[in-house]
Amino acid sequence: MQLGIVGKPNVGKSTFFNAATKAHAEIANYPFTTIEANRGVMYIRKPCPCSELHLKCTPHNSRCIDGTRFVPIEALDVAGLVPDAHKGRGLGNKFLDDLRQAHALIHIVDASGSTDSEGNPTNVGSHDPAEDIAFLEREIDYWLFGIIKKTWELSSRKSELEGKKIEQMLGEQLTGLGIKEDHVTAAIRKLNLDRERPALWHDSDLMRFTSFLRIFSKPMIIALNKSDKAPEAMMQRLMAMPGYKMIPTSAESELALGNALDKGVIDYVPGAKKFMVLHPETLTEKQRKALEYIQTQVLDKYGSTGVHQCIDEAVRMLDLIVVYPVSDEHRLTDKEGRVLPDAFLVPKGTTAKQLAYRVHTDLGDHFIRAIDARVHRVVGADHQVKDGDIISIIADI
Repeated sequence: MQLGIVGKPNVGKSTFFNAATKAHAEIANYPFTTIEANRGVMYIRKPCPCSELHLKCTPHNSRCIDGTRFVPIEALDVAGLVPDAHKGRGLGNKFLDDLRQAHALIHIVDASGSTDSEGNPTNVGSHDPAEDIAFLEREIDYWLFGIIKKTWELSSRKSELEGKKIEQMLGEQLTGLGIKEDHVTAAIRKLNLDRERPALWHDSDLMRFTSFLRIFSKPMIIALNKSDKAPEAMMQRLMAMPGYKMIPTSAESELALGNALDKGVIDYVPGAKKFMVLHPETLTEKQRKALEYIQTQVLDKYGSTGVHQCIDEAVRMLDLIVVYPVSDEHRLTDKEGRVLPDAFLVPKGTTAKQLAYRVHTDLGDHFIRAIDARVHRVVGADHQVKDGDIISIIADI
């Protein structure tokens, strides 16, 4: 699974990416700083079973901080999008090509209204961020429409002549875009389109169809970045927009807190609503004021910087759960003796055998049974694992 960090230029996408991954993508106050897509690993937050079970865990593929497990998920920070990107304007072709790899999108919007439609700096409040939300969706819709329209006449007629379902044909055609047959089916049902005679669909039907296809196949979170600098009336209007999951965000604050944590200046769990200064006497006046600002204008006001909340919400929209595979169901260890070493993100509905394949191909090929380590119960191959399950896999190897 992969999250795409999207938006127009100069809204804080790379700052958000750096804050979430500590990958240190280039940051600058001008459009098109990001040309090649930056890849990294972000982390969703889940309660670690170590607290509940009173254990000291030794994570291997993830991190545990004060009982919160940070589980990895791949992320992609793509080039900024400008109007008419679907026609190749700006870095549009590059953006849309990168976009196809993402399963969910976090749209970074400059909630302060201090960047115009091209991403150029302007006065705070002088640009309407709602226009940026609409334009990005429109660009993706036109992009999808162009791909589908290119072969639509042939596909729709072939569907009718050969009796092959149009959703199956489109699912096969669009698989490289991360679009599945069930996404196509959901969009068709939403609009009550004629599945038996798709050749009768008008361009307007196809355009509405692609819009819903985008919604179902690329679910989107809106990160209202620079929320601490946004006019209050603008924030209230944005938060009240129907049909969107809006999260007030200050990527700059999260990045600053992460850097302060790395330097031992503060004690802070990423995504938390407060931090503690460890050695106040060592702070300069500038550092003290900066930390006070983050606490009062961001954390106290919004409950967090919003960065990790965006990631958690995107994963929730993808219906993913976290499962902890172990070798020893009694000690909850792997073969090296590490306690609760791994945490895997898997789709809801994943079976025990599918989890075995996720851990290692040999475990899946030679699967015998699994054990729910929480209740010490044997489960079969078709048993669906649940969020937070600790599973031991028994295989003939």
